[in-house]
Amino acid sequence: MRKLLLVEDDRLLADTLVDALRLEGHDVEHLADGDAARTRLDTAEHGLDLVLLDLNLPGCGGLEVLATLRGHDADTPVLILTARGAVEDRVRGLDLGADDYLAKPFALDELEARVRALLRRRERGHQLQVGPLAFDALAQRFSLDGEALSLPPREQRLLACLMRHAGEPVDKVRLAEEAFQGEPMGDNAIEVYVHRLRKRLADGGVALRTVRGLGYLLEAT
Repeated sequence: MRKLLLVEDDRLLADTLVDALRLEGHDVEHLADGDAARTRLDTAEHGLDLVLLDLNLPGCGGLEVLATLRGHDADTPVLILTARGAVEDRVRGLDLGADDYLAKPFALDELEARVRALLRRRERGHQLQVGPLAFDALAQRFSLDGEALSLPPREQRLLACLMRHAGEPVDKVRLAEEAFQGEPMGDNAIEVYVHRLRKRLADGGVALRTVRGLGYLLEAT
C-alpha cells in the first residue's frame, strides 16, 4: 500500500479523488489548505510516496508548498492538479520540481494512470546503478562490484546526488542545495568530499571527473 497526500480545497472533488484512490489500494491523506500542507511536508520524515497538489489553495499557494517540499526532498513525486490553464503556472511548477501536471477537469482514469506511472518511476528510482557502483535508496546502501561500500554520511549524500545525475556535470552550488539542503559548510568542503570519494572509487570501474567550468561528472569507465 502506497501512502498518498491529496492537497485540495474543493471538498466534493477531494472526496471523489480520495474514494477513487483508495479503491486503487492506496492509503490517502487529505488536507484542504496550503498552510497545513506546508507544515505537513516541512520534514524529511513525512513518510509519503506521492503528493497530489492543487495550486490555488487557501493559505499559502501550492507553489509555496512545493518549494517547501523540494527544499529538503528532491525525490517524492508531485502531481499538480489545477484549474489554471496558464502556461506560466505549469512551467513554474515544473521548474520548482513537480513531476507531472494535470489540468481540471480531468478523467479519473487518466489521474489513476498518472499516479501509477509516477509510483512506478519512484520504485525504479530506489535503485541507482552507474557501472559496477550501485545504490539502494530504500536501504541507504552502496556497493561496488557487489561488495558493500561503507561511507560517512556526508559522502553518502554527495555520492547519491552524483549518481542521480550520472553522465552530466553538476556544479558545487547544485550539489550543496540537493545533497546538503543548505547545511553550513566550509568553502572547500565539497572539494574535500569529492577527493575522498575519488580515492574510494579508484580502479573500481567508476570515475568522478572535474569538468572545467561545469562541475563534477560521475560516469562508468
